[in-house]
Amino acid sequence: MIWLTEKLKFPSPETASEEGVIALGGDLSVERLMLAYQNGIFPWYSEGEPIIWYCLPKRMVLFPNDLKVSKSMQKIIKKENFTITENTAFNEVIFNCKHIIRNDDFGTWITDDMEQAYINLHKKGFAKSIEVWFYNPDTEKQVLVGGLYGVDIGNGVFCGESMFSLMSNASKLAFIHLVENHNYNMIDCQMYTDHLASLGAREIDRVKFLELI
Repeated sequence: MIWLTEKLKFPSPETASEEGVIALGGDLSVERLMLAYQNGIFPWYSEGEPIIWYCLPKRMVLFPNDLKVSKSMQKIIKKENFTITENTAFNEVIFNCKHIIRNDDFGTWITDDMEQAYINLHKKGFAKSIEVWFYNPDTEKQVLVGGLYGVDIGNGVFCGESMFSLMSNASKLAFIHLVENHNYNMIDCQMYTDHLASLGAREIDRVKFLELI
């Protein structure tokens, strides 16, 4: 396994392990993260581990024309009970993504360093968020109930990192808004989940993915 040095360079994707691990170590600087995403690579590791960089053999992606919006979701959208914003509460979105309890066995993988790294990317205009708000009549305030964040790599590709829901369908609303209100050619969803598949995402192989980005 290749350990990264201070030099901003990643190994060839062909050197990745069977699980898609391409390198270890390095840092989470804005420059290294953008180089990684632009080459189909992303970090994923747990607290106390070295940074682990992945270039997966199969990549979950969504092409906008494949987006599936169920009839029940269409009804929710028409009711307009939610307010959707962009890039107004990035720090809150990533905080919720970090602390939400998940049922997909992935657990909390957003370390403190990763949280700060993506906040830094957001400050530079690369990382973006979608926020879903619900009006609470008791407090007479809008409450953040869902959202997502990811990285815009500048060539029609949005690399989704994480999403969360505190109310049913809130993350789906954020995802649908992202797809329908931007001219992205492809949304990189990284790994397969039933949730993403229900929205129309599918797996493609690494070679095809790298060609597309």
